[in-house]
Amino acid sequence: MQQTIRALMTAGALAATSVFVSLGGAAAADGIEAIKQRGTLIVGVKADYKPFGFRDPSGAIIGLEPDLAADVAKRLGVKLELVPVVSANRIEFLQQGKVDLLIATLSDKPERRRVIQAIDPQYYSDFVNVMLPKTAGITDWAQLKGKPLCATSGAWYNKDVARTYGAEIVAFDGSEKPLFALKQGNCLGYLYDQSMLQGKLLDEDWKAAYALPLTGILDAPWMMAVAPGNTSLQTMMEATTKEWMKSGLIIDEEKKWGIEPTSYSKAMHEKYKNATN
Repeated sequence: MQQTIRALMTAGALAATSVFVSLGGAAAADGIEAIKQRGTLIVGVKADYKPFGFRDPSGAIIGLEPDLAADVAKRLGVKLELVPVVSANRIEFLQQGKVDLLIATLSDKPERRRVIQAIDPQYYSDFVNVMLPKTAGITDWAQLKGKPLCATSGAWYNKDVARTYGAEIVAFDGSEKPLFALKQGNCLGYLYDQSMLQGKLLDEDWKAAYALPLTGILDAPWMMAVAPGNTSLQTMMEATTKEWMKSGLIIDEEKKWGIEPTSYSKAMHEKYKNATN
């Protein structure tokens, strides 16, 4: 009896594995066709990263990156489903097939390229900065030595800033907890991506008392990504990114969402605006 049960369990596991591999193989072999058959493009985006991805009063996810996702879905002629992700799970969601595409403020790092398929050219690039109280009197990065800075756990630049400028990093999960800690006076400022901090300063309650007095550092490109082997979606996204650069869509989106267009966005528009292919 036990042998029969074990045999059935083994057969069931093999069948489940077979179905998973079959579906995954089909998606990887022709991702665009699988998406069109499904009728929906599933994109992982941030929901706590204004203005790149955040929730409106109704709970819907909006922002610059959801706009880009919507453009991709329109090109494919399918509906769009946005899946909220955070820094800790976004790559895992892609690897597990929970999303077709990541457009989620993902900094381009070698270790990430080893486990996902990056889309080139990178669609964005951002600096690192610190949101500080206007009364802090900080005008240079060197003045941060020995000062506590709230930060997001896992941010690649935390160690660099601590090592180079001597700041004391106080890390929290996500982006809301460090902001709360900052308001509670647990740190001098919030170390994070400059564009997100610019977005936060669009809110009147932050704009009134906080600013970005420092020059951004550690410029890092952001990449979109698909699962390894999903060559059809990769090829489409690489062509789409170049079309965004050519048309100036990224710059238009920055302006729409209250962000000063980055030097990277402007440079890529200049590079591609007269391209013939």
